[in-house]
Amino acid sequence: MNHKAYEGTFHGEPAVWLQHGPYEAAILPAVGGNLIAYRDIESGYRFLREPEADEMESFKENPGVHGIPVLFPPNRYEDGRFPWKGKTYQFPVNEEATGNHLHGFLHTTPWWVEEYGSTEAGSYVVVSVKVDEDHPVYAMLPHRFTFRLRYTLNQDGLSQHVLIRNEGDSDMPCLLAFHTAIMAPFAPGSTADDVVVRMTIGERWELNERMLPTGRFQPLTPDEEKLRGDGVSPYFAEMDNHYTAAQQNGRNRMELTDTRIGKTFVYDVGTSYKQWMVWNNKACGKFFCPEPQVNLVNAPNVDLPADEIGLFGLAPGEIWESTSRLYMKN
Repeated sequence: MNHKAYEGTFHGEPAVWLQHGPYEAAILPAVGGNLIAYRDIESGYRFLREPEADEMESFKENPGVHGIPVLFPPNRYEDGRFPWKGKTYQFPVNEEATGNHLHGFLHTTPWWVEEYGSTEAGSYVVVSVKVDEDHPVYAMLPHRFTFRLRYTLNQDGLSQHVLIRNEGDSDMPCLLAFHTAIMAPFAPGSTADDVVVRMTIGERWELNERMLPTGRFQPLTPDEEKLRGDGVSPYFAEMDNHYTAAQQNGRNRMELTDTRIGKTFVYDVGTSYKQWMVWNNKACGKFFCPEPQVNLVNAPNVDLPADEIGLFGLAPGEIWESTSRLYMKN
């Protein structure tokens, strides 16, 4: 079987490329450790939204809506305030329209390539960020920790393994999401009218004018009922919606079916992610973001039970890890 892992470039940006059988993938260590491309080169499928060559500069300025950006802590925090264990951390207000902090810092931070390689079993790359007193992030999030990502490409598609280790001497918050940008359609020759999406959503959180949860739920629309049922277009309406996750058959996932070719692309995120965000860029007809999220948006500022909203921490020496997979099924 054809397989390899090597250093190269992606539109001029340093990248580590993985190849295995019909699949290839690329990661950009210096731009947030973003897994920027995942393709079936035999069929011509592109599963992730990739920046074109002339979009690279704008992508690097705003690397949140291509590939698989790492959000830590994810989504919005009111006034940039982040209360934790009797202290209040202050993040920059970087979304002027809402007066909130948005998306944390790991999607813009350079990552270190620990290793990469290839065997018959899979081609892989491991990247990490180590935060300590010398890292610029420490001023906002004063904890010592390592965040490590391992991507493996093989005949079963692309797997993502996340590991976060608290290397400090106090409890640290562990709040995470991925702003995964899925091409819909992913196949050449298909249109937005050919694709149907299903997701394991539960209830829809009500959001206020600042896009922050009120703590209440809203009734699902008929199309949202289809989203968690037999499926619906990912562009049935403009979506910037927040949902609880409700596993089905023991799994928590998004399934995107191209009815023209009879193929389904699966994003199985695992049951550690208790919330979903769904954003479709004003129903653009080209891509949408099913975003698995550990915690409720603005969770540290919400007066609801911590387990219900995914607000948890790691004690000194503790590890949190999770595995997701992106793959095709017929």
